[in-house]
Amino acid sequence: MSRPRVVIIGSGFGGLFSAKALADADVDIILVAKTTHHLFQPLLYQVATGILSPGEIAPPTREILKDQKNVTVLLSEVTAIDVENKKVEAEALGTVSSISYDYLIVAAGAGQSYFGNDHFAVFAPGMKSIDDALELRARIFGSLEVAELTSDQEERERLMTFVVVGAGPTGVEMAGQIRELTLHTVKDDYRRIDPRKARVILLDGADRVLPPFGEHLSGKAKQTLEKLGVEVKLGGLVTDVDANGLTVKYKDGTEERIEAACKVWAAGVQASPLAKMIADQTEAQIDRAGRLEVQPDCSVPGHPEVFVIGDMMSLDKLPGVAQVAIQSGQYVAKKIVGEVKGQPVVTPFKYFDKGSMAVISKFGAVVKIGRIEMTGFVAWLAWLGLHLVTLTGFKARITTLAHWTIAFVSNARSERVTTRQQLVSRLAVKQLGDAYQPTITGTLDPTVLDERVDARNRRDTRPQEI
Repeated sequence: MSRPRVVIIGSGFGGLFSAKALADADVDIILVAKTTHHLFQPLLYQVATGILSPGEIAPPTREILKDQKNVTVLLSEVTAIDVENKKVEAEALGTVSSISYDYLIVAAGAGQSYFGNDHFAVFAPGMKSIDDALELRARIFGSLEVAELTSDQEERERLMTFVVVGAGPTGVEMAGQIRELTLHTVKDDYRRIDPRKARVILLDGADRVLPPFGEHLSGKAKQTLEKLGVEVKLGGLVTDVDANGLTVKYKDGTEERIEAACKVWAAGVQASPLAKMIADQTEAQIDRAGRLEVQPDCSVPGHPEVFVIGDMMSLDKLPGVAQVAIQSGQYVAKKIVGEVKGQPVVTPFKYFDKGSMAVISKFGAVVKIGRIEMTGFVAWLAWLGLHLVTLTGFKARITTLAHWTIAFVSNARSERVTTRQQLVSRLAVKQLGDAYQPTITGTLDPTVLDERVDARNRRDTRPQEI
């Protein structure tokens, strides 16, 4: 008799930790993810600003799980979920797979939300993937390079203005690092511009930065940012974004036009479309952020074998943070183990808040753990220690510590390489449209109309049963 099959969608915190929690379970696991790595998203901004390399925050999923023999890792993007027939369909590089399951854990995470203005993404990339971080790195350093080339003062000022939209942890950390980059790291690298004169602007519609941290820590964070030289503009909503800048409308009705070449979008999240796909087939509802409203045990109403966790689930107003994904993944794994053993877990999922952290500048951070609040150097040390411990793998911890030592002691940054391809690839692929069909050997030129070439490249596209 075959063992129950658990299919996990996503290799983020929820997917990875649920797979690891099932290590000793009498089940077979198939982990399906559209990337080959596990992304430590809280440090993504450090890739974008040249402190860390992608490999340090995104180790290969196969390497992490290589000793767990009940796991099979598949590189594929899920395109369909058939809840009734308990099947998942996925595609990767021209290969389509159909995967059956006994239990399904959906942990596909969330993407950036532009609040109905998706065209903003053309000019203001988000911060959700390695591709995003590398594109932003190319935009940040590229803006300085082009500023060095131009003799037009107005254009130079536009190129040396960096705007970060969203004053949550990601936005605050990003704005702080861009400012430190221009203030210290590259200050002597150019001959025609002074990077120290660059403007870094942090925008948010709320009345304070880091709202979940409370009024005291929010005030401290704002004070630290402004001391660093970041311009903090609150109570303003972005109404338009284009290649040259953006328009902000404030609560008092006034509008401001900010000319800026490099914009970063760190405001709002939208759950994976898979949440709506499941909702359309079940009794479940989705909220404004596209998250699926789950039962107290993280299961989908009417389908106790399907679980939605992490950033995709709506439950008790839980925040979209790594610890929610980790703990919900571990809980669901425990529940599956109980059912397989005939010892059902009946207690609902309960989240334990381990606190929140945000680093603002070198040696400056804010930490909130329950009623405990810390700022400054002590908070920075706490942030440093926690992130080192949380990183996956000894190798990643050692290399990350080495890069941090270089960045924090000497102000140098080891990962400043950018390419034109990093700068344009996301938009180039989007502009190719649906005709762009990548395969492992490349892609068919979308302008080619020769039916014989088209047929040879497409071949048999029927799903392979797994």
